[in-house]
Amino acid sequence: MDNNSRAVGVFDSGLGGLTSVRELKRLLPDEKIIYFGDTGRVPYGTRSPEIITKYALDDMSFLSSFGVKAVLIACGTVSSVALEALQKHFSIPIMGVVSSAAKKACALTKTKRIAMLATPATVRNKAYEREAAKIDSTVSLMGIGCPMFVPLVENGYVGSDCEVTRMITDEYISKLSDFSPDVIILGCTHFPIIRDIIADSARRILGEGISIVDSGAEAAISVKSFLERNSMLNHDAHIAGTEFYVSDETHNFEQSASLFLGENIKSVTKIDIGDYMFAKNVTL
Repeated sequence: MDNNSRAVGVFDSGLGGLTSVRELKRLLPDEKIIYFGDTGRVPYGTRSPEIITKYALDDMSFLSSFGVKAVLIACGTVSSVALEALQKHFSIPIMGVVSSAAKKACALTKTKRIAMLATPATVRNKAYEREAAKIDSTVSLMGIGCPMFVPLVENGYVGSDCEVTRMITDEYISKLSDFSPDVIILGCTHFPIIRDIIADSARRILGEGISIVDSGAEAAISVKSFLERNSMLNHDAHIAGTEFYVSDETHNFEQSASLFLGENIKSVTKIDIGDYMFAKNVTL
């Protein structure tokens, strides 16, 4: 068995999925991780379902070429829109970020009112609402589209004193004033990078006692549980490590990745996603 066949694949539209990688590295220090960020086509969250699904199939085709044993879609948009299509076309175990976050939020809420901040595509798809309803039919979930968050994070507007990000966050959170949730799901893996700004805005506008659920971190916990249940954990620390691939220039990715991982990365490889256009041969 080669090392890649024991690896976990992770992909996102850009940098956001690195928040899940950080948690996976903490929970599964012996695992090899192969990460693909489709930085040449970010953001996904404002695209049509058809384009999102096409891009996701491309991304999965690239990761599957490594023979990975499982894949985490560390992207709220793809998890909401294209998970079923990916599971249909690939035999690799594929997990998204929606179900684990919804489960955590339903366990935390006392008022039965949950808010979800995500990309417009995720909000339109209502995957979180459907998942929450399966868990607890008495829960109300309100999604708020936050189209500015991904470009702000990708371009480094993440400091707690960043006035632009704070103003935009206040605008989004203010839409929840009448709903008064006691739990907020960060339905995009980019959003934990500005978690402190979101939490501060929630306290000021909605009041104290708001729980924040990180969908990427909860998904990483689910991946660990899946590997344990299926006896798929790696126990050879010699193969542990992370490989990074992107579809655009590597320099900006290398600079920004430390914000997400909390550590510097050694190297990133640029690939031409056009070489892995599995999706063009698939009937959706």
